[in-house]
Amino acid sequence: MLINHIVFSKRNRGVLLLQQELVRFLEDFASKQSVFVNKKVFTPSYKPEFIPHRNSLIEQIAKILAPILKFEKPSNLFIYGKTGSGKTLSVYDVIATFNSLSAEKNIPIKTVYVNCKLRGSTDTEYRLIAQLAREFGKVIPATGLPTEEVYKLFFSAVDSSNTAVILILDEIDELTKKTGSEVLYNLTRINEELQKSFITLVGISNNLNFVETLDPRVRSSLSEEEILFPPYDAAQLQDILSGRAGEGFAKNALDAGVIPKCAAYAAREHGDARRALDLLRISGELADRSNGKKVTAVHVDLAEDKIDRDRILDAIAAQPKQAQATLYSVIFASSGRQSAVLTGGVYECYKDICSGIGLRPLTQRRISDIISELDMLGIITARVISKGRYGRTREIVVPKTLQTPVVKSLLNDALGI
Repeated sequence: MLINHIVFSKRNRGVLLLQQELVRFLEDFASKQSVFVNKKVFTPSYKPEFIPHRNSLIEQIAKILAPILKFEKPSNLFIYGKTGSGKTLSVYDVIATFNSLSAEKNIPIKTVYVNCKLRGSTDTEYRLIAQLAREFGKVIPATGLPTEEVYKLFFSAVDSSNTAVILILDEIDELTKKTGSEVLYNLTRINEELQKSFITLVGISNNLNFVETLDPRVRSSLSEEEILFPPYDAAQLQDILSGRAGEGFAKNALDAGVIPKCAAYAAREHGDARRALDLLRISGELADRSNGKKVTAVHVDLAEDKIDRDRILDAIAAQPKQAQATLYSVIFASSGRQSAVLTGGVYECYKDICSGIGLRPLTQRRISDIISELDMLGIITARVISKGRYGRTREIVVPKTLQTPVVKSLLNDALGI
């Protein structure tokens, strides 16, 4: 009993000390001057007054949509570009100007924005059209009505509004992945049903070949114009970061090399301004947590490692179970090895794992395809090598970011191991 009492007392003292240290840290953190003065300027929801290096593209969007100010239907518009290239911000900028002019000149224009990547709003054709109908005041139940009936209610609501509608479908490729091309076909044909209103589609996509993936019947009905947003280069990213840093950080809170380093990292990753801003924000947060008075290049390196790790975890969590089982097999097969692992070795591990968790195994060829898909996502590195008359195989290298307890725990939970 005495031993148990001593052990229990030591444990209590340890917990108490931990709590006291935590309280001291939080008190110091709350009283310390942050490197930030306005962290919101680094978030995706922030709308800057000026969008650097996108003037000519914004002008193109405005010119294509300009007929709507005369209550004439413009062409449908599709905007392509990599993530973080300023597509959505530029569309918002144009729409804000149109809304201001329509209010000033009493032109009936209505803008409807839908992010097709958000779960729940566009998972089915029914949900999308129901959401659009609600934008025009219709009360549509979550389920229960025939889809054709929801379309009729939506068409009726739009026509009776006597309005020029700009329907912005962000991440439009995600919509067709979930629902197929039929919904786009119906939306492009809606103007044949309308007498007093019309709808112009503005599709935004990261997939440069999106239109080519559509049904030929849909492609012929789109009558679209296209604008391609190129990625930012390092110098352009520095301009963007400098502008946001001036709004978001305290004076003299950044070392001289921080912004160029953030821009260089992001330029290496396809010129993604969103990633550059995330990198700068997380660098500042790490400086705050370490009670630093300045953000340094060391904080940028730490932030880069953290973003890469978080990106990998998000990508793994979003994979289907077969891909997760394949990835688990890759990690298991390469454990303790100095050299790369081959597809054959991975497949043997994969079959054992499937047997253990009750998952129906796929063929080796399909597993090879999944390995290729994981390589394209940047989760692993796989290159095809020739084995002469024995054919070809893939040589797979597992990065250190995957060889962590966090990744293994995530896959264990996902697969029920």
